[in-house]
Amino acid sequence: MLLADSMDSTAAAGALVEAIENRTASVGICGLGYVGLPLVAAFRSRGFKVWGFDIDDAKIQALKAGDSYIAHIDFDALKIAHTEGQFEPTSDFGQLDQPDIILIAVPTPLTKTREPDLRAVEGTCRQIAAKLRPNQLVVLESTTYPRTTQEVCQPILEATGLVAGQDFFLAYSPEREDPGNPKYGTTSIPKVVGANDEASRRVAEAIYGSVIERVVAVSDMAAAELCKIFENTFRAVNIALVNELKLMCQRMGIDVWEVIDAAATKPFGFMPFYPGPGLGGHCIPIDPFYLTWKAREYDFSTRFIELAGEINTRMPYHVVDGLMHALNERSRALRGARLLVLGVAYKKNVDDVRESPSLKIIDLLKKEGAVVAYNDPHISVMKKTRQFDHGMTSVELTAEVLASHDAVMILTDHDAYDWDFVVEHASLVVDTRNATKRVARGRHKIRKL
Repeated sequence: MLLADSMDSTAAAGALVEAIENRTASVGICGLGYVGLPLVAAFRSRGFKVWGFDIDDAKIQALKAGDSYIAHIDFDALKIAHTEGQFEPTSDFGQLDQPDIILIAVPTPLTKTREPDLRAVEGTCRQIAAKLRPNQLVVLESTTYPRTTQEVCQPILEATGLVAGQDFFLAYSPEREDPGNPKYGTTSIPKVVGANDEASRRVAEAIYGSVIERVVAVSDMAAAELCKIFENTFRAVNIALVNELKLMCQRMGIDVWEVIDAAATKPFGFMPFYPGPGLGGHCIPIDPFYLTWKAREYDFSTRFIELAGEINTRMPYHVVDGLMHALNERSRALRGARLLVLGVAYKKNVDDVRESPSLKIIDLLKKEGAVVAYNDPHISVMKKTRQFDHGMTSVELTAEVLASHDAVMILTDHDAYDWDFVVEHASLVVDTRNATKRVARGRHKIRKL
């Protein structure tokens, strides 16, 4: 912990930058989930003393014991760092005066009416304000609408009497985590940084530049906030387009996957997106609604984005309708049907179920009276989420289990699955991911949705 003094902001920024370069500055990270924990690992690997704050004491105890709750993080290394006094996981937010840099990586979900829910951000800022000292840097990383940092975080922190840009430093730097991506990780993904004053921007660039290969500075916090929300809105809109194309192709009797693969051979002016059972993850299903909500404050209607959200939100219902038709072809009703879902993670090869369309589809199937089981090699127990509490456990994927169900639904195409084995032993396969495209035998059993 650096000692606070009466130096001006320029000199204070210089002192903190020097401490960052010398690794005498310490870093505190609020929120030890899929965003915060990779940051912990990154800063520890570069020699920083790190504090980890989370309201979930079970996570704190797991970190101290080396018990994994996120598959791709080296929990043994964090346990060793804790033993050596270089990593302090804690649920005691009263120690927020210890780190020189505080990064906020807490959830920003939607309410039931699809409005921004910033309670976690606001609560964390109040905890920081209670211990805020001069010359600390506070950075919000949680994805949110433009001007959240200035309009929500800054007033809470300045209620202490300290002023951002003068007495402490404030910045925004959006997270860009992609769990399960073997090519890009925390330190190799360029980091966008925005601040409303030069001193804060300088310190923020220094702390991220110490662990990340490339830092991209923008003019202010609002630009950085909109940058992240635009990235995910871009994806959401294009996924909606291809989802609508899939529904049209089903009517026309055309293979949408073949169309996309053919279009992707164009070496310019085209980027392939692929349809699926719905959007998942903490960002893409949520971020566009943050932007449309904020736009209304400026009397601006984001009709294109809202239409994309409507299309993507309806995809789980289309999947259930498609399954119902597939069962009807076999003179089988959905009510009472035994169904096996393959994959409940929101994307392949991860153990993350946040906003997974599988959870919504299972909920719809149960409400229709179906008997549902699931298998996921990455998720042995389906834990309670904000929306769903299915209380299910992954079943073993055997020939007997596959054969005992009226239909097998592929909702997440994990690489661990043997699709030839699945098709061979299932009586009906409903494939929402084109996972069975290379299966040669038993194609008469497959219905692509």
